[in-house]
Amino acid sequence: MSRKHAIIKGTFILTATGFATRFMGFFYRIFLSHAFGEEGVGLYQLIFPIYALCFSLTAAGIETALSRCVARRLACGQKKEARELLYTSLIFTAVLSCIVTILLQYYAPLLAESFLQDTRCTDFLILLSYAFPFAAIHSCIVGYYLGAKETGVPAISQLIEQTARILSVYLIYRFSLMKGAETSVIFAVAGLIFGEISSSLYCFFCIRKGSFLAPLPKLKLTSFLGCMKELLFLSCPLTANRVLLNILQSVETISIPIRLEMSGLLRSEALSTYGVLTGMALPCILFPSAITNSVSTMLLPAVAEIQAQNDKKEMSSLIQKSVYCCIFLGSMCCVFLLAFGGFIGSFLFHSPLAGKFITAMSWLCPFLYTNNTLISILNGIGKTYLSFAVNSLSLGIRIASVFVFIPLYGIYGYLWGLLASQIFIFLFCLGYMYYYSLRLQ
Repeated sequence: MSRKHAIIKGTFILTATGFATRFMGFFYRIFLSHAFGEEGVGLYQLIFPIYALCFSLTAAGIETALSRCVARRLACGQKKEARELLYTSLIFTAVLSCIVTILLQYYAPLLAESFLQDTRCTDFLILLSYAFPFAAIHSCIVGYYLGAKETGVPAISQLIEQTARILSVYLIYRFSLMKGAETSVIFAVAGLIFGEISSSLYCFFCIRKGSFLAPLPKLKLTSFLGCMKELLFLSCPLTANRVLLNILQSVETISIPIRLEMSGLLRSEALSTYGVLTGMALPCILFPSAITNSVSTMLLPAVAEIQAQNDKKEMSSLIQKSVYCCIFLGSMCCVFLLAFGGFIGSFLFHSPLAGKFITAMSWLCPFLYTNNTLISILNGIGKTYLSFAVNSLSLGIRIASVFVFIPLYGIYGYLWGLLASQIFIFLFCLGYMYYYSLRLQ
């Protein structure tokens, strides 16, 4: 199969899966808002910065680095070395995630009170901690298969994770109602764990039983150390990128309700507004990005492979076509959401406020969808430090809007900052891609 066909096939599989999981997640959000209320959804959303931070520390950087390294190894016919990279990443991330689990359980009360500013999140964080060892296994195996441009296992594991998450929460909720027990949004946190357990077990089963990856009898210490050196060289800037970005995003997330209170809202109103924005409107905006996320996922190993083969013409063509397609898709979604955003919010979520947010954020689409692809290309050509700098500056713009504009203009002050940050990434990355294309000629 040619590289072009492999990218198209992989993108199609991941896109179909992405749409399916987002479609399921869309109605899952509606269920959460109806079952636990807007404030409950807002409370649930508060823990995601901690979730993202811990995942970044344990697996996110390794997954991206592993995908790139495996793509380069397989392009050179080094299948055994590619398998050694996978086993090394599994050992390392499993140990690291167990350490993070213990630390999160110990410091959960402190994080809930001092950082999240809501002690009700303590039990959420303790329960959430059990997800990370399973998430690490899932992430590494997915990274390997994506590096090999085999998207079947990642796609099915994504479907299994989403199905297990939604089904477990619904069953727990229905069982509690039948027994007359108190219902809580903590059920949704339990769903995260069930989802990660299910997907990691499926991925592990594929690795052990599938013919695609033969079992590796023994991993020598020298091989382990060599693989660790290679993975850490690439993953450290990626991990630092993710960690710093998640810290900044955490500051942003925690500060939004607080600054909304300073604009004149009550605590419950601030949490409800935040819940509507992040739990209802933003998932709607991100729904079509399943396509661009799939393109980005397939581009990273493809770009790494092309770079290893030093095919300058194909590299330049791939970058241009990917960017043009993403801009076109984002522009079409922008027009659609401008026209129907209000109807979507009122009809699906029974929230006119969600409709207003969807309409206001529709201008993000052309930039948001394209930026995922541009950042993926930067990582694929090894410019991980540059993507780190761009994302950090972008978040700086968003945080400035939280502290400066929300007290003055309410939540719309933040939306203006969000748009400005995406435009910044878009213009910077386009400028660098133009410079990089000139160097290839």
